[in-house]
Amino acid sequence: MRLSSTLSLYMGRQYLQSVALVFLLVIITILIADTIELLRRASGPDKAATLEIVLQMASLHIPFMAQKALPFIVLVGGILTFAKLTRSRELVVARGAGVSVWQFLLPALVIAVLLGGLFMTVVNPLASATTARYEQLDATYLRGNSSLLAVSQSGIWLRQGDSESQSVVHAERIDHESMTLYDTIIFLYAKDDQFVGRIDAAEARLEDGYWRLTDALFSAPGEAARHQENAEVATDLTAERIQNSFSPPETLSFWALPSFIEVLEQSGFSSVKHRLYWHSLLAVPLLLCAMVLIAATFSLRFTRRGTWVLVLGGLLTGFLLYFVSDLVLALGLSGKLPPVLAAWTPAGIFTLLGVAGLFHLEDG
Repeated sequence: MRLSSTLSLYMGRQYLQSVALVFLLVIITILIADTIELLRRASGPDKAATLEIVLQMASLHIPFMAQKALPFIVLVGGILTFAKLTRSRELVVARGAGVSVWQFLLPALVIAVLLGGLFMTVVNPLASATTARYEQLDATYLRGNSSLLAVSQSGIWLRQGDSESQSVVHAERIDHESMTLYDTIIFLYAKDDQFVGRIDAAEARLEDGYWRLTDALFSAPGEAARHQENAEVATDLTAERIQNSFSPPETLSFWALPSFIEVLEQSGFSSVKHRLYWHSLLAVPLLLCAMVLIAATFSLRFTRRGTWVLVLGGLLTGFLLYFVSDLVLALGLSGKLPPVLAAWTPAGIFTLLGVAGLFHLEDG
């Protein structure tokens, strides 16, 4: 039997209303919880964050958290929709008229795919911009530091220094295992940001508390340049601080990630974390479809005694998905799984589980 457009629109409208309701409740909960946590972090005597800054940070964090919570929102929205339609006997009547479970699930699946595509291509760029601003405010007012590292088409840029002097290090590429910079330029500044000189070096290797320079040329305004085969320049940077100074992949939009990954690889840095995040974004539509299937599996056949048991089972399955996703992503970050496999495995596994459950429900 061909599903009528009237029934499709009705099913789609019911599903969208439930998802919108759950989305609103989740966003309000996230905003309150984020505000409380940020107020706690800003309560120290050495913190400069005001209430206005805290509220701004909590608001900036909403798009990213909404993106993270989207699978759970789709799951709970599906459970509410199918539970309501089952209790009102609307689905019983539809199935009695010859409409299969796959036919009346089609509108919800289409909406899930469209939501996934919308969040991936439109909401994610917004979330990346607000997350970048959030990280900047967090570093300035709560953590007390800012990013030391920037990677671009022009190469690698590092900032180091103290209250007395500052320097900016530029290099064409880096060997991240030995922490050696190649084709290095160090721009030297006094504490009032006055330029005082530069150092050009073929290589700069990070040691404990200093850069070991090879084939270095020192130059300063009004002075003759001098060459040293080997030299040392003090630094407070460590390999761990440099690695941790990377802007997290969440601050880069879906559209900007491929080019940034290419720049990372050309510069000598590992792109596993960013590649993994990009593929996890690509997998969002499939993941949302899996949530619709799981919701249908646990809510299309209610009994009076087992209603809340089945609802609880659906919610626990959603939390299980988060656990499995974090586990597989951790394996991907550690290099034990390829990024593509680690990103797509949770969505693929739970889609197959949902399909298997519905086949059992439909055909017995």
